[in-house]
Amino acid sequence: MHQHHTSATALPAYRAGAAALMIAAGALIAAYGFEYIGGYEPCPLCLMERYAYYAGIPLLFLALVLVATERAGWAAVAFFLVALAFLANAGLGTYHAGAEWKFWPGPDTCGAVSRPLGGGSGGLLKELETIRVIRCDEAPWQFLGLSFAGWNVVASLLIVIATLQAAFSASARNTQRRMSEI
Repeated sequence: MHQHHTSATALPAYRAGAAALMIAAGALIAAYGFEYIGGYEPCPLCLMERYAYYAGIPLLFLALVLVATERAGWAAVAFFLVALAFLANAGLGTYHAGAEWKFWPGPDTCGAVSRPLGGGSGGLLKELETIRVIRCDEAPWQFLGLSFAGWNVVASLLIVIATLQAAFSASARNTQRRMSEI
């Protein structure tokens, strides 16, 4: 029986998964760029929205390895888990953006304190003068009408679409492989 091997990078599951990985990595790099280069301090909700990226990026990499090593069934599971994580993240981002637009109140823990680097050298009163409160219900930046939280929703939904496409493609490939073994 002759098996036809296709390069992993040509497989639809691999391509969709790689697209999801690039979007996720790009979004996280952008978030850190705005924070460390642009000086935009993240609020508590912003930090929570990063959790999906911290879990999703390594899981996407693992799923791509699974596709490349012809373990499409396990890859489909990993892609589906990433899709669920980013669907939840899109919900969190929608909640955050809604709080910024004053559609509903933000959480009670909506303010984070930003302390200056090397703080404490001027005494308590000096420190109090330099403390900034980072609010979850105020958008510090907008582009095309969307805040950081809004753009996170867009990125998360794109990742959901790409990972579901990857999951279904990997699942179909796994089924096809199993059927050819019968």
